[in-house]
Amino acid sequence: MTWIKTVSYEEATGKLKKLYDRVKGPDDNVDNIMMAHSLRPHTMEAHMAIYKRVLHHNANEIPKAFLECIGVYVSILNRCTYCVDHHHAGMARLLKAEGYDDERAIEIRAALEIHRPQDTFDDKHALMLKYARYLTQSPAELTHHMIEKMNNAGITDGEILEINQVVSYFNYANRTVLGLGINTDGDIIGLSPNNNDDPDDWGHK
Repeated sequence: MTWIKTVSYEEATGKLKKLYDRVKGPDDNVDNIMMAHSLRPHTMEAHMAIYKRVLHHNANEIPKAFLECIGVYVSILNRCTYCVDHHHAGMARLLKAEGYDDERAIEIRAALEIHRPQDTFDDKHALMLKYARYLTQSPAELTHHMIEKMNNAGITDGEILEINQVVSYFNYANRTVLGLGINTDGDIIGLSPNNNDDPDDWGHK
């Protein structure tokens, strides 16, 4: 599951058990990325707080399915298959709720895998994903001109901030996974905290 010791749900006590109870899914399942924090519960608490507010908050204006898409692309760029698998499944579920069939999620992933988001998105959304790629792979090369270009494409500064924070979060999550050897063994793929109205509700469904 990871290259370091972890504490299972059954073995957890005290603060760790309380955090597990907040973040668990069906059958007391705790995602391995969360369990990887078990030796330092305060870092799990910080991880979930930023994750819930950045990706699953009702004040975001970009649809959650596209925020998940950004996370999938960042994870592809970082070759983090754990996050790709989890968040592609989450994206597919959200797209289905919007009325798309399974083919839409497959089409998006295929375009992202070859770094051609323009094959499946309009210019505005392809530009958002281009910004995500620069911020992930060569952040020092970003200049104000990219922001101006995004503004000219109809992307507001608030939306740019949302994208910036989602990209930054996924780079953090990818490095947590890759640096600790976290895999999906035992995970239920694609669960997420869906109560966007309460940032402190971390339950996975």
